[in-house]
Amino acid sequence: MKTATSGADAGEIRHYMRQVGERARRAAREMARAETAAKNGALEAICRSMEQSAGGLVEANARDLEAGARSGLDAALLDRLTLDAKRIAAMAEGLRQIAALADPAGEITGLSYRPSGIQVGRMRVPLGVIGIIYESRPNVTADAAGLCLKSGNAAILRGGSEALHSNRAIAACIHRGLAEAGLSPDAVQVVDTTDRAAVGELIRLKDYVDVIIPRGGKGLIERISQEATIPVIKHLHGVCHVYIDESADRDKAVRVAFNAKTQRYGTCNTMETLLVAREVSGRILPDLGQMFRDKGVELRGCDATRRILPWAGVATEEDWYAEYLAPILAIRIVSGIEEALEHIARYGSQHTDAIVTEDITRARRFLREVDSSSVMVNASTRFADGFEYGLGAEIGISTDKLHARGPVGLEGLTSQKFIVLGDGHIRS
Repeated sequence: MKTATSGADAGEIRHYMRQVGERARRAAREMARAETAAKNGALEAICRSMEQSAGGLVEANARDLEAGARSGLDAALLDRLTLDAKRIAAMAEGLRQIAALADPAGEITGLSYRPSGIQVGRMRVPLGVIGIIYESRPNVTADAAGLCLKSGNAAILRGGSEALHSNRAIAACIHRGLAEAGLSPDAVQVVDTTDRAAVGELIRLKDYVDVIIPRGGKGLIERISQEATIPVIKHLHGVCHVYIDESADRDKAVRVAFNAKTQRYGTCNTMETLLVAREVSGRILPDLGQMFRDKGVELRGCDATRRILPWAGVATEEDWYAEYLAPILAIRIVSGIEEALEHIARYGSQHTDAIVTEDITRARRFLREVDSSSVMVNASTRFADGFEYGLGAEIGISTDKLHARGPVGLEGLTSQKFIVLGDGHIRS
């Protein structure tokens, strides 16, 4: 097939994507019966291949970074796009963690006898073929491949044009690892065209693809959600909050809030709004605000905040809804936990929210009442990540309430079916 740059027509794209889907469906049947040892062997072989090819991965990534800079990608997107020795090592470590985890496929739970004499239980099974559509972040290629492989699924990966060379280089490592373990290279296919029509075809391949997982900006995810004829696991955006309660330990509050915003700006679990109880705002905000200012974070605050931090800008209604993905932070002083809960319910995105408090009753109330996929006490929102949760890696974060919620790891890429064991039993 012609590449996107050579102008493949709609018919060619449709034919190509159907071929990808057919190969993935065949590979999914093979992966569903693959032994755990073979899957773990493939993951270890992929790790070795990436480590041995680190120089080539960085070179391929440099081509993407150069093209991205020329095309005007902002700092946050360039950061997501970057692959260096540290991130390559982290990708390999993530795959090794996946290999060390229990294999969910085939797990039987809840087996019990019924009055009729039959035994009824549930078996965990792969979803089948998973289509992942993502922007920037070439590490997603490795994470998604690893999670899909270990959970017994086949994957169709469609990265953004800005990471084309990086994704191809990582895919080559994956295919070498699969071949070394005796598994089909079709178990992980990277769509080798950046033509946008390929996305439209992928999200309608209902005969071949069982679920779509989009990772990227709000525009991409909205489009996928609206146009897909296949179930979608997603989150639209991450408007994450840290609430500093009146009972908070000052040092903990400053440490958690500063990390939640500045550890990394361009991620969906970065704090975008800081809520501070009025009773402690005068003790905490002056020093914390200066720390943000020294770090180069632009602050936008309510009137009460600006009386304490007069150099902060004015926060508008739009700021409370904003996912900045940048060194910008909205700050609001609230009367207490009641107003904090109301603010999060109104403006939050049900992604990740945290409270800093020494009051166990308020902590439990926050955990119970905040309707987000991750809710934290005295911890930075930046922990809302599959790697940090012990999932080895994640294929995305779901704020939906059905099937999977929060970081989606191995278990989130499986379903359950009922199994019945009998010995010639018949229903009377």
